[in-house]
Amino acid sequence: MIELIQFAWSPFCLVQRRILEYAQAEFEIIDIPPSDRSLVWRLTRQRYYEVPIVQHGPTVVFEIDQDSQVVAKYLDDQLQLGLFPRSWAGVQNILWRYFEHEIEGIGFRLNDIYYQEFVPPDERLNYLRFKERKFGHGCINQWKRDQEHLLNELAHQLEPCEIMLTGKDYLLGEQPLFVDFDLYGMLANFLYSGHYKLPGIDTNLQRWYERLQRLNKALALSK
Repeated sequence: MIELIQFAWSPFCLVQRRILEYAQAEFEIIDIPPSDRSLVWRLTRQRYYEVPIVQHGPTVVFEIDQDSQVVAKYLDDQLQLGLFPRSWAGVQNILWRYFEHEIEGIGFRLNDIYYQEFVPPDERLNYLRFKERKFGHGCINQWKRDQEHLLNELAHQLEPCEIMLTGKDYLLGEQPLFVDFDLYGMLANFLYSGHYKLPGIDTNLQRWYERLQRLNKALALSK
């Protein structure tokens, strides 16, 4: 049994969860409070405190640096998904960095504006304290004031993805690769509060997102 240790709105956890769902794997979700990483700390033998991590029998898998994809590559190997073909290695490496820095950096701010709606009441103080220690006092109120600008900037940053999807189902062709799931996770975090929609009307990106939501391995391979 694969266990995914996470909290539900983390963009990086949403990536791994969608991969597991796509694979139709047998897995269990273990949700932890954002402010209490003691389970992660214990399972990784005091080597890591971020999420997600995966426990698979005696094996515990976690990232080794900010831009690694150790967890996703482990799932890809175990579930034989073919998400990291060698021919696309360099391109995927560039794209996931773009998604996890430029897109995620805007998306989580827009989602966090509504943190009181999805963070449990007894966790809100610690959540706010963590954000303000990292991004400065009053950061969430500032993001709220900048909401329109942030939405416009997100739409601008997503324009290359819209162009990439012209005439094809997935970012790099007719089969989903890791970068599809990675971008999906960043956008699922942005949409988590329920207050937003993807930019535009009937766009390539919207159709791609809906396709990723319902996609499983059997459907992908049947094309």
